[in-house]
Amino acid sequence: MSEHPGTPDPCGPHSQGLRFSLSPQEKDALRTLARLAIANRLFPEQAVALPEAPGGALSRPCGAFVTLKAGERLRGCIGNVVGDGPLWDTVVAMARAAAFQDPRFAPVAPGEFEDLDLEISVLSPLTPCPDPALVEVGRHGLLIRHAGRSGLLLPQVPVEWGWDRETFLAQTCRKAGLPASAWRDPQAALFWFEAEVF
Repeated sequence: MSEHPGTPDPCGPHSQGLRFSLSPQEKDALRTLARLAIANRLFPEQAVALPEAPGGALSRPCGAFVTLKAGERLRGCIGNVVGDGPLWDTVVAMARAAAFQDPRFAPVAPGEFEDLDLEISVLSPLTPCPDPALVEVGRHGLLIRHAGRSGLLLPQVPVEWGWDRETFLAQTCRKAGLPASAWRDPQAALFWFEAEVF
């Protein structure tokens, strides 16, 4: 990603009017990295050293999710919401976790690897949502925290399900095990973020 002045930082502060982005080359590098991280675990006799982070945006701390699908069927999805290390390292860790540690699924087997579809979501920092009416379906992801529970949905989820904004807010509450209207509670903390999904 270009470091020229005025170029959005992909992991910089959330801005209501500014979309963050990664370059096509950076996206390709992360896809290749994620697949290699999984392949090295599945085929240790063919394992090769993971490349070093190329610097720039890929070395900055960003949250990320890795989603694996077999056809239309979810095969694993694990993420780290808060960027507590370089994005490069986070993608490696989340790719392996999605493939081998998602408690909802058996670990990925070698025979499944070639048919796996891999999707990466790089998250901007979580910031408090100032007004639920500003949430844009397809642009914003949501996280709600209330009564000791929390739930998160990525920006692509409401698009895939055809939800409007209020349904998205309600489903985020349900993901947390809360009543659908919990987002209206003044004691609830609602956060939003954007994601580069590829």
